[in-house]
Amino acid sequence: MFEYFPGNYVWNLGVVATLNSGGTIDEVDRACRPLKELAAQGSDVGTKDFMAAWRAVADQLEEQAVEAEKAGHRRTAGQKFFRASVYVSQAERMQSAKDLSRNDEYQRSVDLLVRSFELLDQPTTKVEIPYLAGPADGQPEGTLTSLPAYFHNASVAGEPTPVMIVWNGLDSTKEMMIGSGIHTELAARGISALMVDCPGAGEALRLRGLTARVDTEAWAAACVDWLEKREDVQADRIGVVGWSLGGYYAPRAAAFEKRLALCVAWGANQDWGAVQKRRLDREGENPVPHYWDHVLWVWGETDLDTFITKSEAVNLEGVMEQITCPVLVAHGENDRQIPLALAHRQYEQAVNSPKRELRVFTPAEGATEHIGLDHFPHVVTYIADWVADTFAELGSGALGSGAQA
Repeated sequence: MFEYFPGNYVWNLGVVATLNSGGTIDEVDRACRPLKELAAQGSDVGTKDFMAAWRAVADQLEEQAVEAEKAGHRRTAGQKFFRASVYVSQAERMQSAKDLSRNDEYQRSVDLLVRSFELLDQPTTKVEIPYLAGPADGQPEGTLTSLPAYFHNASVAGEPTPVMIVWNGLDSTKEMMIGSGIHTELAARGISALMVDCPGAGEALRLRGLTARVDTEAWAAACVDWLEKREDVQADRIGVVGWSLGGYYAPRAAAFEKRLALCVAWGANQDWGAVQKRRLDREGENPVPHYWDHVLWVWGETDLDTFITKSEAVNLEGVMEQITCPVLVAHGENDRQIPLALAHRQYEQAVNSPKRELRVFTPAEGATEHIGLDHFPHVVTYIADWVADTFAELGSGALGSGAQA
């Protein structure tokens, strides 16, 4: 992995993620150059300075975008708004959960991204998925709310197309899903994408107070219900892919929401609770600064011991066997957050899947770090190809009928 800040894994991960999500090396360098001495002091120190430095580059880009739009250069303006959103989003991800300013920064990343959609004429719209929340989501019983999402429509002339529900993980957002390019790769293969901030992530957590839960089939049901009502969606060809902690969320959903036709675990979070205990023992790397504050925020807990006990339920032991649709486990050989052994275990336990595959990305080819952040295009296109091939096999009857009613 490219290491701009030697020895600071967390900050390097942010840099690499940005460069693989539409950022340019010159702009990232201008943001990071003043931070080199701070980076040497550890990942938690200097995150406010990190935000300020990256915000300055985003400010300049936004000013340029406004001028370009005034001149009638819509595409140029859209590209600059997009990159500004990427920088704000990645810097906001690094902030403490206790930082009262981060929600404003997050909202700005959303606004910049939506503006880029409008100028670039992308077939992407911001949508709301109706969702009935409760105590498991940190809300009163029967709270009617919604999950914020982006829908990228690959339909031609309104014809029904397959669709992938895309979920993020512990600290990423639906804006970062856009940056990965997964939606455009799927669309090039005739597949739409619904990129969702589930409880515990992105807008759902920051602006709506929805916290993560173990039984992710509740989120899946809401997403499938919404998609089934669209005439441009092929209702029996709805799949789910989740990266990082989504490598737990998605397989758990596929095991119990039988309307899902296929599943991709983009990072094999087979036993996330065990990973938390490793991190307590300082084994493995953390994905974000201020790590324990962050996980308590995501899961709606205030006490670390209570959280550790709760996290024991975040595992797929006895769950993978209940997946009856095709499943892909994609994992980096050099993943410093989630041990490779968990990927093998996840694959081995999917014994009732009609098509299961374990794809391990090696250092020689790239995409070997956590969820392939060091070489996003390589892992993104592999997943998109596997999804397209598997939907085609389901359509031909080679794997059975697909989703079950």
